[in-house]
Amino acid sequence: MSKGFSHYWTKKQIKKQLKVVRGELAPTMVLKDVTYLNSFRRVWLKANIWIMHDRIVYIGDDMPDPSDETEVIEAEGKAAVPGYIEHHSHPFQLYNPLTLAEFAAVRGTTTMIGDNLPFFMHLPPEKGLELLDELQKSPACLLWSARYDAQTELANGDDTFSYANIRRWLDHPYVVQGGELTDWPKVLQGDAQLLHSMLETKDMRKPIEGHLPGAGEKTLTQMALLGVDGDHESMTAEDVFKRLNAGLNASLRYSSIRPDLPNLLRELHEQELSCYDSLMMTTDGSPPHFMQHGVMEHLISLAVEGGVPFIDAVHMASWNVARHFYMDDVTGVLAPGRLANINLLPSTEEPFPEDVLAKGKWVRRHGKACFPETKVDWESFGFKPLELNWELKEVDFHFSMPLGMKMENEVIMKPYQIAHDLTEEELPDDSDELFMVMLDRHGKWNVCTVIKGFADSIYGFASSFSTTGDIMLIGRSKQGMRAAFAELKRRKGGIVLLERDGSVSAAVDLPIGGMFSGLRMEDGLLAQEQNLREKLAEHGYRFGDPVYSLLFFSATHLPFVRITQKGIVDVKKKRVLFPALMR
Repeated sequence: MSKGFSHYWTKKQIKKQLKVVRGELAPTMVLKDVTYLNSFRRVWLKANIWIMHDRIVYIGDDMPDPSDETEVIEAEGKAAVPGYIEHHSHPFQLYNPLTLAEFAAVRGTTTMIGDNLPFFMHLPPEKGLELLDELQKSPACLLWSARYDAQTELANGDDTFSYANIRRWLDHPYVVQGGELTDWPKVLQGDAQLLHSMLETKDMRKPIEGHLPGAGEKTLTQMALLGVDGDHESMTAEDVFKRLNAGLNASLRYSSIRPDLPNLLRELHEQELSCYDSLMMTTDGSPPHFMQHGVMEHLISLAVEGGVPFIDAVHMASWNVARHFYMDDVTGVLAPGRLANINLLPSTEEPFPEDVLAKGKWVRRHGKACFPETKVDWESFGFKPLELNWELKEVDFHFSMPLGMKMENEVIMKPYQIAHDLTEEELPDDSDELFMVMLDRHGKWNVCTVIKGFADSIYGFASSFSTTGDIMLIGRSKQGMRAAFAELKRRKGGIVLLERDGSVSAAVDLPIGGMFSGLRMEDGLLAQEQNLREKLAEHGYRFGDPVYSLLFFSATHLPFVRITQKGIVDVKKKRVLFPALMR
């Protein structure tokens, strides 16, 4: 049995904590006369909270003997609630896990449960797991999911997602669940390895997160039999109730492409929902422009505005989550033995904290962020700046494929028949079609097609930000695409948009493996993303979130056709329509 996150303190540490309760050692901090949320009784109580380094050791009326070793915080008039938990994070949407964790923690979201997919796909297991340990040194609590599948077609998918690799991730104590399970049809069709990994996850007492948009009663029932515990894909109140009826916890989503939370709550209340114990909330990996409005504190506010009682809204981002992940003995509730992740609110009705403790350290104090500077040497773990030490060839611009991809919205693409002469250097100005080339980041293969509906006047565009980290070139002009690739190569990764005169009108720098930024949200990342969105809109991008469009061009958990490492894929039939070509 693998060691779980519940086993967080050593015997030596626990013995010292016991001495604090007995009065033989001084606590490191006391929150005096604070009104705290007692989740077990669902009431607000006044008490003193003793903390020993990163753990709550006592809550009650007593005060410890005076000691210079104890920081006493006069907290009368303030309301203490558990640090919030974002349980379904994709911490690579231009930002990186550490910059997102800092942004979230100073707003009260002190625990993030993140997607491990980029680590899984781009690092050897030993380096990826070492990185989890390094990130946990931050005041924020960074926990992880273990993917079973890549949500795309990989050239070496069976090797990457081998049973041995999945098991190594599941064994790690900071990996607290399996999933999200995007390739659930595969297990329904009898895939033995996938089922075995799922059953082992359950044996470890770790939940499994589904990815089940549009699933009906029978599908949800089968998922429950297979061990799936929760799902975040509800789009209607009926979807929520179907999941609850199948014994699954349901997460209500408020993201850049699915801002469903207010409407879901309205529909649920119209159908007289009164129990929130099996509901959670998530921002589902939204890009910076959407996250700037807040993390779980923002969702709690929206829930309260939508008629959810304040305590229930807090629990939907704390205790409900901790119970779902079998770690409420460590976090998600204010009680002895739990991590000192504590939000001090100005009142029992306002979720945005004035002060925040994360693992017993101040990350927000007197209304100001004070997250300690925390750095990770990304290169030492394998995320070096992208070195494209290969050149484009003439074959990379041979567009012989008759099938193109038509965008219906940010993430849905349908096939269509190409009518233009693709041997020309440029596509006509009066169409919304653009050349599109996907290239292996190591220069081994390419896929050439046409994309319709992405924009209508892009000269040259290049991106190393994608599901797989491969290179995407888009443009009306083949020469423009060549120039954009050269600029991407010079920058060693990122996203670049070129004008016809060769100038860079928008760029997002992604020096960490060519996939994510080293900038904090407020220190340039938000500005870079906003400029990219504005410039793409000027060139005809008519949807709301180009970051998700780039991410999901290859995502085979979405209909109908995708561009992948294997070629153009028919998602429903699991068939390669036009294969990738070796260069």
